[in-house]
Amino acid sequence: MSEVVEAIYERGVLRPLDPLDLSEQQKVRIQVWPEQEPEEEEVLRILTQAGLMQPRPRPGSQPVPPLSEDERQALADEVGRAPGKSLSEIVIEDRGAW
Repeated sequence: MSEVVEAIYERGVLRPLDPLDLSEQQKVRIQVWPEQEPEEEEVLRILTQAGLMQPRPRPGSQPVPPLSEDERQALADEVGRAPGKSLSEIVIEDRGAW
């Protein structure tokens, strides 16, 4: 079983804000993610919902796999077929209407 819980650090001890379903003396692994400012969380949520960005990967999460040579070549060909356009214009056209 794996779960994410919120905790407060007080006097050198992490104290969960909600009860945990653990037995006495049970060992667990802990990964600490500092909480973001509420304003920053709201901005990230809005940008993510609008499709303008992807959430930042959490430490320890799987990285995005790299592009294959074929995918990389296809992207290079796409950019090469648009002489006189800036890369930002190409990206906007590729995304389509919002």
